[in-house]
Amino acid sequence: MFDFDYQLKTLPDAPGVYLMKNNLGEIIYVGKAKILKNRVRQYFKSSKNHSVKVMAMVKNIAEFEYIVADSEMEALILECNLIKKYSPRYNILLKDDKHYPFIKITINEEFPRVFVTRNIANDGGKYFGPYTDSAAVYSTIELIKQIFPLRTCRRNIKEGVLYDRPCLNYHIGLCKAPCTGYISKEDYGKIIKGALDLLTGRDKSIKEDLRNKMETASEVLEFEKAAMLRDKIMAIEKINEKQKIIIGNCENEDFINVYVDEKDVCIQVFFLRDGKIVGREHFILNDEAENVENELIEEFIKRFYGGTAFIPKTIYVPFISEVEILEQWLSAKKDSKVTIKIPQKGEKKKTLEMVANNAKITLENFKLKDMQDKEIHKIAMREITELLKLDEIPDRIESYDISNIMGVDSVGSMVVFEGGKPKNSDYRRFKIKSVIGANDYDSMREILERRFRRGLDEVERIKERNLELSKGKFCVFPDLILMDGGKGQVNVALEVLNNLNIDIPVCGMVKDDRHKTRGLIYNNIELFMKSNSQSMHLITRVQDEVHRFAITYHRTLRDKRTLYSILDNIPNIGEKRRRELLKKFGSIDNIKGADEKELMDTPSMDSKSAECVILYFKNNK
Repeated sequence: MFDFDYQLKTLPDAPGVYLMKNNLGEIIYVGKAKILKNRVRQYFKSSKNHSVKVMAMVKNIAEFEYIVADSEMEALILECNLIKKYSPRYNILLKDDKHYPFIKITINEEFPRVFVTRNIANDGGKYFGPYTDSAAVYSTIELIKQIFPLRTCRRNIKEGVLYDRPCLNYHIGLCKAPCTGYISKEDYGKIIKGALDLLTGRDKSIKEDLRNKMETASEVLEFEKAAMLRDKIMAIEKINEKQKIIIGNCENEDFINVYVDEKDVCIQVFFLRDGKIVGREHFILNDEAENVENELIEEFIKRFYGGTAFIPKTIYVPFISEVEILEQWLSAKKDSKVTIKIPQKGEKKKTLEMVANNAKITLENFKLKDMQDKEIHKIAMREITELLKLDEIPDRIESYDISNIMGVDSVGSMVVFEGGKPKNSDYRRFKIKSVIGANDYDSMREILERRFRRGLDEVERIKERNLELSKGKFCVFPDLILMDGGKGQVNVALEVLNNLNIDIPVCGMVKDDRHKTRGLIYNNIELFMKSNSQSMHLITRVQDEVHRFAITYHRTLRDKRTLYSILDNIPNIGEKRRRELLKKFGSIDNIKGADEKELMDTPSMDSKSAECVILYFKNNK
């Protein structure tokens, strides 16, 4: 039994991190303290000043532990790492935690490339971003290709070392083929400079040059060439439309502001790069309105910049208390000075007000759309309930699918929809263990038995410990099961459920000759559904999602197996080196294109193993 009184009395008078745990030993909250003794005791004093969320958390605390740090900075770093590792229930978590895409120019190569990446490395390359709209990034890359014929291949091209022939991009005018010596290093460098000028906003001279060439082409009646030049000018202007200038400087800055209504919170961040808005991102935090706004921004900064690849030089916020420690932490992460500022007047303050207004509009639109989605879901579920003649309207739907190629890398997938929306946190993937070959029925039987037996075991354990039902991975059962198949798949599911004494309605989602969903099979009868009904739209979404999830997992396993099988054939490349090569290069093509220095820069690689890799791919073209 955990002795709270004794543990609270013995808390140290030092900085550190504390971890709150529930009855299952799960970490439900991670916090940082300047003085552990003072901070942790506050939770267990009178609850009159606690928010509803904190009171709910305290009720679930069965024990706590702490880690003493040498400084508040060290405690902050540890807090961020632990939150990222455990995703505690009561911490503010950003659901869209991800690395944003950047446009990279590989300046360190003799013939540089331009491409999209989500990782920043200290490799001498030029990075532009981050961009929150992936589609806009790839659109920008395509426009750059139209204007500047730069190579996109991963060939390790050096001046004087020539390939036999150029690729298709040369023949369609998208590359000048430096690989075959059709363009000098100096002339290629001029094209790269143009791309750099465009991405940094110095495009006036580029457009003037293109206009002069277009007018010259028109005068000598070369209308096709003039049209091509006109298209390039329009492409540049289209890129500029995505980057509205609002501040006349050339610094990298982020503006963060928050809008809080009676219940929820929207935090909005605008990214300014070289004085231009290149993107924005928002995060909706449900049921967080009780938190103090400056605490919300502090937590946001820790979560957001703890996960993103890029940290700007300056961050503007409307209010904050822990400025100094956050600046130290951000500067250490960026390896250069980062400043957090609270503007009191002028253009920066107006920009922050614009961000706050956008946060308000975003939250209102989110709630409006959420209400509309819920109403549409109610209509869809009422239609399905009437169609199947169910006693109650189902809320949680689970769907299952099998994916393999000729029985190889066979996998199963489970997707979950709640309230008409995918619940990604409850998705599950299964490697088929007991079935050999392409037997979808037996594979489906295996994953269903594993899923529901595990669920029954969890329910028993939870009952024994008197815990909430949401504490397991499989203990929450669906109200309706949708199988991605016909009568055969449905009967397999019913057989498994009957053997386990579980009563859940099961339907099959059937498709027509054009592979479009046409209806449901229930009780061995195919039921007609109107193609434009809300229920049909929902069923189609579920079927597409379970199929996508299964295919994605299958491809991942297949690609991994293919990569491993090729690397297995290379002498002096064992398990550790194989893993490090895949981690660094990501694909066989990248490993093929690497030179000896790049291979040797990989952890655990030496000159002999690098030579073996180069020789293997040279002999196996």
